[in-house]
Amino acid sequence: MAYFDAASGAPLHPVARQALSASLDDGWADPARLHREGRKARLLLDAAREAAAEAVGCRADEVAFTPSGTRAVHTGVAGALAGRRRIGRHLIVSAVEHSCVLHSAEACEAEGGAVTRVAVGRTGAVDPSGYAAALRPDTALACLQSANHEVGTVQPVAEVAEVCRAAGVPLLVDAAQSLGWGPVEGGWSLLTASAHKWGGPSGVGLLVVRKGVRFAPQGPADERESGRSPGFENIPAIVAAVASLRAVRAEAAQEAVRLRELTARIRARVPELVADVEVVGDPERRLPGTVTFSCLYVDGEALLHELDRAGFSVSSGSSCTSSTLTPSHVLEAMGVLSEGNVRVSLPPGTARADVERFLEVLPGAVAGVREKLGAPVPVTRAAPEELLVDSLGKRCPIPVIELAKVFGEVPVGGTVRVLSDDEAARLDIPAWCQMRGQEYLGEEPAERGSAYLVRRVS
Repeated sequence: MAYFDAASGAPLHPVARQALSASLDDGWADPARLHREGRKARLLLDAAREAAAEAVGCRADEVAFTPSGTRAVHTGVAGALAGRRRIGRHLIVSAVEHSCVLHSAEACEAEGGAVTRVAVGRTGAVDPSGYAAALRPDTALACLQSANHEVGTVQPVAEVAEVCRAAGVPLLVDAAQSLGWGPVEGGWSLLTASAHKWGGPSGVGLLVVRKGVRFAPQGPADERESGRSPGFENIPAIVAAVASLRAVRAEAAQEAVRLRELTARIRARVPELVADVEVVGDPERRLPGTVTFSCLYVDGEALLHELDRAGFSVSSGSSCTSSTLTPSHVLEAMGVLSEGNVRVSLPPGTARADVERFLEVLPGAVAGVREKLGAPVPVTRAAPEELLVDSLGKRCPIPVIELAKVFGEVPVGGTVRVLSDDEAARLDIPAWCQMRGQEYLGEEPAERGSAYLVRRVS
C-alpha cells in the first residue's frame, strides 16, 4: 500500500516511536509533585515545552499542551473571545477554515456573538483586504489557517496579521498543516497545531498564547498548563510529539523540494492522462506534499474504493463520500468542481516509484467508475430548442453526467434544464459549464429541488 493521506494523519515518525518508548520509564509520574519521580517527569515536560517553543518561535511560558489540535482550537477561540468580552463578541474566520474552527464560530453565534466569514478566490486563498473590510469596533478575534487542509493553498498570514495588528485585534492561526514544514511568519497572537499532522502521536495538541493577549480560560479552573488544558499531562506522548517535530524540521528543507517536484508532476500529468479533470488549489503558494483534483462524471466514494483496491490510500472532499451528501465547504467556497474529488497528500519519504505507479493506475480507475455510471439518459423535450433532464433523486455525479450526455443534441443557442435535488449540483453544474466553455444561466426553484439552466454557446 502507498499511503497518500498525510494531511489527515502522518505515519508515526521513527524518532517519535523511540522517544515515546524511552520516556515511558521516566514520564509516568505527576510533574506537579516534588518527589524524585515527579521531578523526572517535570524535567521531561519542561524540556519538551522549551523545544516546542523553539520550533514555534515563541517563549516557553506561552506554550500549553492540549489533548488534541481540535481542543487547542476550541480552547484558544473561547479563551480569546472571553478575554476580550468588553470589546465585543464579533469573530472573523475564513470560509475555508478547518471544521473545528467553524464549529467554534457556530458556538460563538449560539452564545449571542456575531461571525463574519471571509470569502476566498478560486485558489482557496483569502485577500487580506477581506479581513480589513470585516473588522469592526466590536471585533474580538480573527482566525486564519496557515495552509488549507483540503487543497494545500498557503494563506497570506503575515499580511492578515498586520491588518489585524493595526486594528488591535488578535489573530489566531491554525498551523496544523504547516508547522512541520517551518514556523509561521508574521505577528500572530495565538497559534494551534496537532502532533499527528507531522508524524507525532495522536492526542497531543499545541496552544500558544502570546504574552499581552487578553485570554480567559473557560470551564472549571485547573492548575495544569497555565489553566488552559485541564487534566494530567500525557508526558510520553508530549515528548514524542516534540521530538518528531524537531526531526521533521531537520529534514524539511530537503524533503520539501523533493515532494514539491512529485506533486508538480501529479498536477501536470493528471489532466494529460484523464479527460475532464480540474486541478484545484494554488499552483505555487501551496504545501509541498498536497495536490487536489476533481474528475467530472465520477462518484468520489467509488473512485476512492477503486484506488484503495489498487493500493493507494487517498482522501476526498466529494459530497459522495459524506454521510450528509453535501460537498466540501472548502470546494464550495472556492467555487470549483466537487464531484470525483481526490486529495493526494504525500508523507515525507514517499518514493517516486509510488507516484509513478499512482499515475499509471488512476486513468483506469477513473474510466472504470465512469463506465459503471454510463447508463442511458431519460430525456424529454420541454420546448423547442430546450431539453429537460430529470435527475431528481439522483446523487453526484449523475446530474452532470446526464447533462453532458444530452448536451450535443441541443443546437447552439439552445438550453438544457436540469432538475435536481442534489445539493452538489448547485456547485458542479456551474463548474461543468466553466470547464466546457458553456453559459450557465442560473438556478430556478422547481416543484421539487431546483432547475439549473445551461445554454450551449459552441
